[in-house]
This record gives sequence, C-alpha cells and structure tokens, in this order.
Amino acid sequence: MAGHGVRGRSGGRPTLEEVAARAGVGRGTVSRVINGSPRVSDATRAAVEAAVAELGYVPNTAARALAANRTDAIALVVPEPETRFFAEPYFSDMLRGVGAALSDTEMQLLLIFAGSDRERQRLAQYLAAHRVDGVLLVSVHADDPLPDLLSQLEIPAVISGRRSAEETLPSVDSDNYGGGRAAVEHLIAQGRNTVVHLAGRLDVFGAQRRVDGYREGLRQAGRKPDDRLIVAGDFTEEGGRRAMAELLARCPALDAVFAGSDVMAAGARQVLREAGRRIPEDVALVGYDDSAIARHMDPPLTSVRQPIELMGRAMIDLLLDEIADRRPAASRGLERRQVVLPTELVARASS
Repeated sequence: MAGHGVRGRSGGRPTLEEVAARAGVGRGTVSRVINGSPRVSDATRAAVEAAVAELGYVPNTAARALAANRTDAIALVVPEPETRFFAEPYFSDMLRGVGAALSDTEMQLLLIFAGSDRERQRLAQYLAAHRVDGVLLVSVHADDPLPDLLSQLEIPAVISGRRSAEETLPSVDSDNYGGGRAAVEHLIAQGRNTVVHLAGRLDVFGAQRRVDGYREGLRQAGRKPDDRLIVAGDFTEEGGRRAMAELLARCPALDAVFAGSDVMAAGARQVLREAGRRIPEDVALVGYDDSAIARHMDPPLTSVRQPIELMGRAMIDLLLDEIADRRPAASRGLERRQVVLPTELVARASS
C-alpha cells in the first residue's frame, strides 16, 4: 500500500492528490500547507504534515512550478507615475508590509509601475505571458482596465482598496467611512463651526467613502452637509494647495479642515499660513494616513491612522490563498475575501 513506502498508487512518487486523500482535505489545502500559508488551522496543518510523512511525499519545487506554470514571483503593480510612488508615504508603508509578509516564503516580489499608456501596454504583454503567479494592485481608479485584464487572463489578484461597493476581486481596505466620520466628530468636539473637506480623487472609492463619512459626521452633529465645502484634489501636496486656496476664497470663515491625506494636509497648511491663518488657533487641521509626515509637521498633525503595513500583509495572505486555490473566482464566495481593517484617529497639536 502507498502508506508503506514512498510509492504512490500509480507506482511512482506520491502525488499531491494522494496526500490530500490521506489527510482528508482538498488539494488546495495541501498546497497551502506546503506553501506556508497562514490560513490553515493547526489541526489541518498537522493532518497534512502527518500524511506527507506517512506517504514520503517530497515536494519538487522545480517540477511543481513547471507543472502548474508557476514562477514563484508576485508583481506589485502601481498604476501611478514613479514620482508619486516615491513622494507619498502610503506606498512605501504598503511595500514594507508586503515585503515582510513575503520574507518567510520563496516568492520573489517585482515592483511594476504602470502610470503611462506605454507602461500599461508593456505590463499587459508581460502579464499575458504569465510571468508571475499573482498580482497585487495598489491605488486603482474606478475606470482602470487592469483588474478586468487580470480576470480575463485568470491571474490571481488582490486589490488594495475596492473600486466600488460591488468589487469582484479579493480586496483589502481600511474603514474609510469610519475614518472620515471620526475626523469630523473630533473637529466638532473641539468647538469648530465650519468644517471643510479636501477630498482625494473621487474616482477612487476610498476617497468617496471618506466624503460619505465626512457628511455623516456633520449629520450626527445636527449640521447639514454643504457640497460647496468639499473640493476634490488628487492626494498630492499641490492638490492640497489648490483645494485649500479654492475653499478659502469660497468660505473665508472656515475654521476646520479635514484633508484626505497627510500630503494634502501639508499643502493646505502652507496656503493657510500664507493667508495669515494660525494652526490650530484660527484653523484646526486633520489629515489622513498618520504617516511620518503627520508626526514631523509643525505643529504635529492630527491624522486618521489606517494600518497600511498590516494591509500589505493581509493582501499577501489573500493572494497566496488565491494562488493555492485555482478555482474560478465565480465559483467561490467573497466571504473572507473582502477584508476591511479599522482606522483610528490620532490627536496631535494641529487640532
């Protein structure tokens, strides 16, 4: 019998299917255990490891990679210009979390920028050749065709930040709605009367949710939201400057600002100071991300913390599961595949 030696039922090396049958689990579960995925219970892991020992199963990494068209590589795709990637702490924090999660695996990480049409065309050709086992997508806009391309190519993918409430790809997000609401609640609790919002790009679902949270925070305080007090930027410092200048011209009596990112808050602070407004005496300022920028600003910036490194780790956990389980996404439920992590307001001297 197969259990008495290293021979499988076919007379050759024991197979993954035979290990699965001996352990009483599915083939995908065996793959997760062998690939070191954390999404396996201790009892299941023990059963698989026992079956591996009994059958004398030895994973052949090279053969497995060839047979399954595996490359042992993951791409982190950023559909933004390189300049934005290196200017915004969000991306470096995300990369740090992804790298830490991959450090215990044999996977290689490729960083790919796709901010221009030429870069996107080159990326499409690269992905069509199936040179990576899976893709992490960061900073995706609602009309971005990349997620649909990955679905067509049947490449496992996880997205950072849903494109909409009906997101079909596995995703990891933070509670943008709760974060926006908490920012406004904090500013109103400080006695502020006119709270304006420097929003991010509104084709980004997370930015939309922060706007929704901003409006809800006002409603809960018995105040009627006014869309004239919302100006969309683009998450950049220059975008923060433009939006702040527009809001100051539109509403000179404003005394509180909720910015959609710490980088935008830095741009807003510059405009406020040039206009002779003191922070926080005249205008309270709150950012979003709780990046190093927030801690090093003068005065230090109150900010909504989203656990960016943890988001990166969670994306890797989901993607490794997707790679191990090759069934079409339509045949699986989205439970546990739409992860939303909590946010937290960190109060500092700017408010």
